Amino acid sequence: MAAILPILFLLLSLTSMEASGNPAGSGSPPVPAVYVLGDSLADVGNNNHLLTIMKADFAHNGIDFAGGKATGRFSNGKNSADFISEQLGLSSPPPYLSVIKNAGDTQAFFNGINFASAGAGILDTTHDGECLSLSKQIDYLSTTYATMVEKAGNERVQDHLAKSIFVIVIGSNDIFGYKSNGGAAPKQFVSSLISTLQGQIKRIYNIGARKIAFLGTGPVGCCPSLRRQSDTGECKAIANSISDLYNEAASSLLREMKTELGDMNYSFFNSTFAMQEIFKHPSDYGFTEVEAACCGLGDLNAKVACIPISSYCSNRTNHVFWDFYHPTEATAGILAADLVDGSGPHIYPVNVRQLGAL
Repeated sequence: MAAILPILFLLLSLTSMEASGNPAGSGSPPVPAVYVLGDSLADVGNNNHLLTIMKADFAHNGIDFAGGKATGRFSNGKNSADFISEQLGLSSPPPYLSVIKNAGDTQAFFNGINFASAGAGILDTTHDGECLSLSKQIDYLSTTYATMVEKAGNERVQDHLAKSIFVIVIGSNDIFGYKSNGGAAPKQFVSSLISTLQGQIKRIYNIGARKIAFLGTGPVGCCPSLRRQSDTGECKAIANSISDLYNEAASSLLREMKTELGDMNYSFFNSTFAMQEIFKHPSDYGFTEVEAACCGLGDLNAKVACIPISSYCSNRTNHVFWDFYHPTEATAGILAADLVDGSGPHIYPVNVRQLGAL
């Protein structure tokens, strides 16, 4: 097993689930704010404000969230963005499209913002018109930066952003859409993703980010939706293969960019390694179901998405997957604990707590 203590991480995640957004320990938070860019694994409600079918603002999503109501998170409760912030002693950043509706609340920009949008990809063509692409999210980050400078001046804002953590959760939707990308070989396809990603991370750096927490893709071929495509319920090998190529390339890119830029530091979380650990030893983490979704209809609860007419499991803490693509709150909490306080080979060269202290 990897050098982690599964039961400890489970306890940490369960503690965070009971928290109300207050610091989990004594003392000041290690970072002033968290800024989140990414896809549905981190969306906390941006897509609620878009004309798109990619929404989660209806039952049974949010059944275990405070108040028991759907918030736009593709989860029964909290997602990775929530847990990462809470474990750093911060409240989960609000969705950008919600904040800007309150035009006078520019102070919120200093407390952290979540730009993540369900369906987003590295490529602008991924779910084009249905979400905020990563490029569009960076545009909004740039707009946020300009507003902050108007309020506090460039020097203060640059110092603030340099100390903050920028969480990036991206790549899964591009991999899911691999078939529609011109029939390129997997290595060529991943190379195109990384080439685009390099420019996007450089833009984030130029805005002021100096501490980047990058979450690699998980074994996407093992989500219930892709398992269902197999007669035996096995993981889809080609999707997992592309995910492995992507993680290797993204990790190398970050290492090269740190060498090039000097003052950029990062944590890379290999979500595939972490999820494979859960698949191999589910009982160590409190899970009894690693293949079927909790909420949905059909084989593996993966033929129909989690919608109001779908059935859902009574015990969400023993399922790895909430719906046919997304993890349960329990899984997200365990992964976030690993990301924040874990060690190699899951998280390297430093974990997020160590990143915040640099």
